Amino acid sequence: MNNNYDPIASHYDRLSRIIFGRNLILSQTCLLQHIPSNSSILIVGGGTGWILSELAKTHTSGLRITYVEISEKMINLAKKRNNGKNSIEFVNLAIEAYDTNQTFDIIITAFLFDNFGEEKVKLVFDKLSQLLTVHGKWLFADFHIDEKKSHCWQRVLLKAMLYFFRVICHIESRHLVPVKTLFAQNKFRGMYVYQRMYGFIKSYVYVRISPE
Repeated sequence: MNNNYDPIASHYDRLSRIIFGRNLILSQTCLLQHIPSNSSILIVGGGTGWILSELAKTHTSGLRITYVEISEKMINLAKKRNNGKNSIEFVNLAIEAYDTNQTFDIIITAFLFDNFGEEKVKLVFDKLSQLLTVHGKWLFADFHIDEKKSHCWQRVLLKAMLYFFRVICHIESRHLVPVKTLFAQNKFRGMYVYQRMYGFIKSYVYVRISPE
């Protein structure tokens, strides 16, 4: 199955710390301050679920979280996390197969779109966009390459990383698709941006400013 991290689920967090230290974690925790109390939250591709414990530190109760993850092994790890008294529904599906009439105040996608080819990126973006309430927040973190400014080591690391996950987890991506342009085209405004590793990792808070 494409884009499925089952083969390395039990090792994923350790591998990420070896390569990136705490940068992947900090790129996401910096966004959590922008979540209001009693929000409905959709987390897509949340991996091992450590973010659930981080959410419980700032919101011990009142959050209604839907956790969509294609990897069954990742879901099983996420279910063991401390989520306080927040409500969590775990959904073991690829996001493109997820179907709901619910809308969400907050959508969190961290290092999700770097798994997809260009066609899948647009499909998933359009689907998630329809699930976000007007004036809802989309918390987005991913790798970033600037053709003019990025360092050589950033390009090499990204290329090696995509190759590794393509072989092990059958991800579709061979290069980063510029998701930032999709936000601009779909009436989202970037309210905050954070960056780490000299801009190699960027985190955004996008707010929908009008209905589609």
